[in-house]
Amino acid sequence: MTDVIAKLSSTTTNDGRPFPTYPRDEALAIVSISGGKDSLATALVAIEQLGRDRVRLVHADTGNEHPLTEQYVRETLPSALGLSIEIVRADFTADILRKRGVVETKWAAEGVPDDIRAAALGVLHPTGNPFLDLCIWKGRFPSRRAQFCTEQLKRYPLERFIEGVQRATSVHVESWQGVRRDESAGRRDALVWEFGDFGGWIHRPIADWTAPQTFEIAQAYGIPFNPLYAQGMRRVGCMPCINCAKGELNEIANRWPDVVERIRAWERVVNLASKRGAASFFFLGSKNGRTNAEHAAANSIDEAVAWSRTSRGGAQFDLEAFTPPPACSSEYGLCE
Repeated sequence: MTDVIAKLSSTTTNDGRPFPTYPRDEALAIVSISGGKDSLATALVAIEQLGRDRVRLVHADTGNEHPLTEQYVRETLPSALGLSIEIVRADFTADILRKRGVVETKWAAEGVPDDIRAAALGVLHPTGNPFLDLCIWKGRFPSRRAQFCTEQLKRYPLERFIEGVQRATSVHVESWQGVRRDESAGRRDALVWEFGDFGGWIHRPIADWTAPQTFEIAQAYGIPFNPLYAQGMRRVGCMPCINCAKGELNEIANRWPDVVERIRAWERVVNLASKRGAASFFFLGSKNGRTNAEHAAANSIDEAVAWSRTSRGGAQFDLEAFTPPPACSSEYGLCE
């Protein structure tokens, strides 16, 4: 499949910037696997260029993935790629313990009512789910403006994994990332090679690729896609992602009501861990004069789902949004 890589691969230079000069047979690529198309394409490039014995795959389990993604990562991909995928998870046990101390002392000194402090202490216990534990510790959910989930649930656990591999080997450890410049404005200047804080090189071999190209390389290798791509999802990491689009949320609500129920339960718990009691997974808007409880109710997952089923700027319900979804619904034309 070298011809496929040659056809699709971005330049190996770095826009005039430095890049590794050591022999490639002295490199060990650690590829972060999300379960999505971009990380799969990155893994395929790494295997083709370096060989399986010089590639390690790792998945950061956030605790907010769909079961189909977890099955894909833990069963489908290892079999299809001929490589195991190691799993890392963030642990917020110590952070939650420290917050208990804050609630017992600082909140009391600030005059936070006893019932609110008692409610917070009642839920400030690790659940073993990284995403939920992060939100319990923070007393809120991540948002577009405060997207601490990526850093806490993926970046830090992966960096610790890479640093552990570095300590155990004498070869040059590289972090390979499935980042494409056309994904978002924040990634349009992504470098192909960049020296990372962990003391080694970061490589983004598909920086110049398009989404269709990532599907093309998977098809060329005969690797199945994550099944969620054929069920209306643009992104297949967190389910739901805080950045998911209106249509995507409607697909989730129609196909997997259990996901909505899970978020509803999480909102109840995180509200109790919040000093304001106004935590919601999505933010739909605010109004002056609302109590914290009214604000939380107006921005709840149920209100978000109701909004996802409207048209004309949310002014009226879209009856088509209530119809059962088709067996195959793809944003990438995979059903054609």
